[in-house]
Amino acid sequence: MTTTTQLAAPATKTEITHSDLLELEEYQKIRSDQRKALVAVKKNRRVPIGPHATFYFESFQTMWFQIQEMLYIEKGGEAQIADELAAYNPLVPKGRELIATLMFEIDDENLRKQVLSNLGGVEETVTLSFSGHDILARAEDDVDRTNAAGKASSVQFLHFDFTDQQVEDFKAFEGDIVLGIKHAGYPHMTLLQPATQKALAADFT
Repeated sequence: MTTTTQLAAPATKTEITHSDLLELEEYQKIRSDQRKALVAVKKNRRVPIGPHATFYFESFQTMWFQIQEMLYIEKGGEAQIADELAAYNPLVPKGRELIATLMFEIDDENLRKQVLSNLGGVEETVTLSFSGHDILARAEDDVDRTNAAGKASSVQFLHFDFTDQQVEDFKAFEGDIVLGIKHAGYPHMTLLQPATQKALAADFT
């Protein structure tokens, strides 16, 4: 593993490799500073929608930090690295996509069960609309995020696949960019802030 920090690496890197990671001793020295730096990275990548849902748009930086934290906390050494890279690299944008973790954050257990039990298939109803384009999110296919009883997971991993033209239109668009959930049990939408649009535009290569 390398001995230099990668949190500030270009967002256009599309894969985290073994050489991008810090030795645990080196990471411990800068961990506090990296946590503070991540707050700034995430600030414009967090998009609340409705009363319970929040989109966290991922990047090389957010996933690099997640892997480093897992290695630091679990201390599994070299044997752990391959598993962490395999788990989190699919959530690093690959050049023509945006990737978001959608979380339904409800502290009350009873309310959480009630809400999620009415959200089966919600991962198939998320759209990003701008400049005449409607991009339907594609759910990460690692596991089924809706169970047989129709209950949705509180955590969803979503990909927004762009064409080259859509990338250019997204970067240049100066109107309303609408992020929406069109599920009957949670029909909510919100507008992306200009700072969020700018941050997400940097994910494209």
